[in-house]
Amino acid sequence: MKLFVPGRICLFGEHSDWAGGYRRINADIEKGSALIVGTNQGLYADVKPHPDKLILSACFEDGRRQGPYEIPMEREALLEEAMKGGFASYAAGVAYQILTHYRVRGLEIDNYHTDLPVQKGLSSSAAITVLVARAFNRIYDLKMTVRGEMEYAYLGEITTPSRCGRLDQGCAYGNRPVKMVFDGDRLDVEELSVPEPLHFVIVDLKAFKDTVEILAKLNQCYPFAEDDVQKKVQEYLGPINKDINARASDAIRDGDVETVGKLMVEAQAKFDEHLQPACPSQLTSPVLHKLLAYEPIQEYILGGKGVGSQGDGTAQFLVKDTAAQEKVIAIIERDLKMPCMKLDIESMNRLRKAVIPAAGFGDQLFPSTKTLKKEMFPIIDRDGRAKPVIMVIVEQVLNAGIDEVGIIIQEADRQLFEDFFHQRLPIEHLQKLPQEDQRYMQHIMDVGNKVSLIIQDAQEGFGHAVHAAKDWVGNEAFILMLGDHLFSSDTDKPCIQQLIEVYEKTGRSVVGLRETPAEKIKQFGCATGIWESDRDQLSITEFVEKPSAEYARKHLPTQGVKEDHFLTIFGQYILTPQIFQLLEDNISRNVREGGAFQLTSCLDRLRQEEGFVGLRIKGRRFDIGNPEDYRQTIIEYQNS
Repeated sequence: MKLFVPGRICLFGEHSDWAGGYRRINADIEKGSALIVGTNQGLYADVKPHPDKLILSACFEDGRRQGPYEIPMEREALLEEAMKGGFASYAAGVAYQILTHYRVRGLEIDNYHTDLPVQKGLSSSAAITVLVARAFNRIYDLKMTVRGEMEYAYLGEITTPSRCGRLDQGCAYGNRPVKMVFDGDRLDVEELSVPEPLHFVIVDLKAFKDTVEILAKLNQCYPFAEDDVQKKVQEYLGPINKDINARASDAIRDGDVETVGKLMVEAQAKFDEHLQPACPSQLTSPVLHKLLAYEPIQEYILGGKGVGSQGDGTAQFLVKDTAAQEKVIAIIERDLKMPCMKLDIESMNRLRKAVIPAAGFGDQLFPSTKTLKKEMFPIIDRDGRAKPVIMVIVEQVLNAGIDEVGIIIQEADRQLFEDFFHQRLPIEHLQKLPQEDQRYMQHIMDVGNKVSLIIQDAQEGFGHAVHAAKDWVGNEAFILMLGDHLFSSDTDKPCIQQLIEVYEKTGRSVVGLRETPAEKIKQFGCATGIWESDRDQLSITEFVEKPSAEYARKHLPTQGVKEDHFLTIFGQYILTPQIFQLLEDNISRNVREGGAFQLTSCLDRLRQEEGFVGLRIKGRRFDIGNPEDYRQTIIEYQNS
């Protein structure tokens, strides 16, 4: 398995993680608050299981290789190595914590490439700990959430002589902004969506700072302030920092990059005013301030500030666009001989495509399906029109802002779908229709312009059908909708829109879920996991295809779900393109379940590799796949 873990940069709120930790002693201290984001640079590794050792090899940014380190996968040996300090200690510390809480064997990690600068406030040590925690989690399927990986990475690092703050391991969340709130031992994490890209320049000041002295002097101001200097430190790291982070979070969500830049300038000015007097030897930072005020770059930047513990270590600038980013880098490297790197926080790629499998025979609706595809069965939509089921589904998808819909069909059914989506009625028939229906005929043609037909050569399972869309989808995330299900929201927000919002927030694959009684779950794929910020969004820890009630009662209960009920797949998905590689792997190796290539087992592998979010949908699902459900759908759907 290949893994990548980035470094992290603190956009706002440096020092507030450990400061907020003092609330364990003094509840009058304000909670800490920080905004961080993963860097473009990081650690790349190949990982695989090992029977009885932790083996670590590494390649640093300058090309130097280190290791392999071989440590017996035994608690005493791992703890001894962790306490030594140094590069291997971080991996050993995490392995010690994992082995203390889980039954695992060893691990072999080859960190074959690193482009993350070390000791520059970008949390290279935290990236190592997250890499090791993620490797154990995914190789041994420990069913940790991203938050769980972050927690074990933190426990692993503090097992070493390092005393990092809680925000360092936030790099586990990757290249998207994360707001972290520190309340004693409690940590709350919120991922932020980014409607507009943010472009930064990170600058190595090529100077010196003593982080140990900075932390020692600032920690003297806690837990109780004894003079005005200490009061000002607590004021900045408390209420001032909280206010700046709140405004910065809102500005990032709104895509207001100019306000983000102004807040960087404000944060640095107030940091200097309140914290410099506590450690003037380090926080006066003349090199940093000379760069922040350097006149030739001012027309290209929106704001700038220090990074990490501050001092003369690293600086960050928010710039106007990619052209300004290139200009700032060229000027600083030419004039000041300071190396720079880019950091781009991209807006979430908008979902453009949806896939609807419709190649099955529909044997439960025989003999009607001998002459008509079940996806073409009529249904009375909410507008009172009698439409084919597939038209209702396509309209729902397009109304959610999707540009293109790919319908997976058999070659023998091509003419049927072509006739509906791409052929006008003969003029003599069209003229007999009311004007309103003639306009709807044009609407069908407009919809048809956004519909592509994808041929599935052989009908060998749901997973095989989805794989048929690989070339049409390309390398982007997509919506997957069942072709024999209709959906009705219980709110003013359509079911698919509920999923889209979660995808845009997390960047991870998302599946809709609903509660289903035990006696019916053998008909559906099931999932379980750990609730995230509320009881609607689930970090999935297991997918199972059509389990028995006995298996579900033993392995699939989810906290907060009604007794003897389980979470089943709703029929709407948003999937990253990695799903195609996993399906292709099963097809090439002829890995079948029940004689067919299924999707659910690949969803579980995708969960292991990238993480997977489940959303308890506020809505209803209507099935047309069998006579009784179709009858109920006809009765209930229009008024749902």
